[in-house]
Amino acid sequence: MTERVAIRIDRWLVHARFVRRRELVPGFLVERRVRLNGQPVTKSHQPVRPGDVLTLILGRRLVLVRVMALGDRRGPASEARRLYEMLEGSDPLSG
Repeated sequence: MTERVAIRIDRWLVHARFVRRRELVPGFLVERRVRLNGQPVTKSHQPVRPGDVLTLILGRRLVLVRVMALGDRRGPASEARRLYEMLEGSDPLSG
């Protein structure tokens, strides 16, 4: 079996627990709240790979993360935190 090298951005955002359900991702994209490596994301099927940098606007917070892993499911928060690294310039995430 070959290891995946990319995953759809809608799936990754759910696995990393930035969005509760995949059905909510198109709304984020229409509102231009997601950038991948500095470019606005307009399609839910945009591939994300380890090493990519995502800029997310979550409420009033600006969150910059580097994708570290793809994930297989929406697991507990401790598992989700291993999928990304917070970058400098991010507003702190609260509980």
